[in-house]
Amino acid sequence: MYDVHGMAAFDPSRGGPGGHGHGNMDDIFAAMFGMGGMGGMGGMGGMPRRPRRSPDEEQPYKVSLEELYKGKTVKFAAEKQVVCRQCKGSGAKENVKPNNCERCKGRGLVEAYQSIGPNMARQVVIPCDHCSGSGMHYKEKDRCKKCKGKRTCKETKALELYIPPGSMQGDRIVLEGEADQLPDQAPGDLIFHLVEEPHDVFTRIGRDLSADLKVTLIEALSGFSRVVVKHLDGRGIRIDHPRGKVLRPGDVLKVPGEGMPVKKSDMKGDLYLVVKIEFPEDGWMQNDSQYDALTKLLPPPAKPIEAEEIDDVEYESGADIEQMGAHQGDPRYGNDWEDDDDEDDGAGPQCATQ
Repeated sequence: MYDVHGMAAFDPSRGGPGGHGHGNMDDIFAAMFGMGGMGGMGGMGGMPRRPRRSPDEEQPYKVSLEELYKGKTVKFAAEKQVVCRQCKGSGAKENVKPNNCERCKGRGLVEAYQSIGPNMARQVVIPCDHCSGSGMHYKEKDRCKKCKGKRTCKETKALELYIPPGSMQGDRIVLEGEADQLPDQAPGDLIFHLVEEPHDVFTRIGRDLSADLKVTLIEALSGFSRVVVKHLDGRGIRIDHPRGKVLRPGDVLKVPGEGMPVKKSDMKGDLYLVVKIEFPEDGWMQNDSQYDALTKLLPPPAKPIEAEEIDDVEYESGADIEQMGAHQGDPRYGNDWEDDDDEDDGAGPQCATQ
């Protein structure tokens, strides 16, 4: 609009649409938006045209990590509104002439007020509830026997939902044209948003997976060869860890190509195994000779710390480090502490204006 007429599109005195200097805002909106005059309720000319497509229907769909890994096809029965086949969406018996709806004057739309706050409302345009937006009204005896004049009927249809391997949280699976039907409009789409459910073993980020690798103390020190995790497709993942290479808590082993599949390709992400060492229970050795034998096997203890004064103290085991500094008024507790340097904007001292 602006490209064609310049500022004249918004200034009638410059000879915009609607004549030589005699245009009005009704003409401008009609040209810009395909709307009639912006008059009030009497003309109803300011109403937008009805959409040519019924609304899409969107809903979440929960899937397990196994299903996202292997892919899944779901067959289900969906109940939806379809255009009545008997009256072809007219809502009336055959050869019956409709009357214009008295409420909307045959337009199918009415103006209403919508509350947007205390003592506040705005004017909106909605489908007429008297004629279901058709603009036509039939006497009860003239209405279609199947749809009762509603123009649509409920119908159950078998649908199929395909989730390809490698799909992710938030992916949209679209069944085109499977939303509710409305007369004189193309049906919208039925859209499922995938919601990934938490998994007991694996954590997913993008195409990669991670899992805990639980090993005993003897395995961490002397190596092992065994299945360490059952994958999402049921396969066992075997690890051969050699002797002489000690595993420590928090070590990470990366297994290339054992992550999630990538959609529409043969690629896969990686699997990260985070080492968790399971230590023996208290009292697992029975006598002093076993302790002596273990002491000879393991590396010697660290060199003692020298101090002029030494206190023998008692301690409590099983303490929670998260309670350090609790209820003591220190802002550093709970990660609320900020360094004074963080508040410096880097501008440095400012000189006063002379």
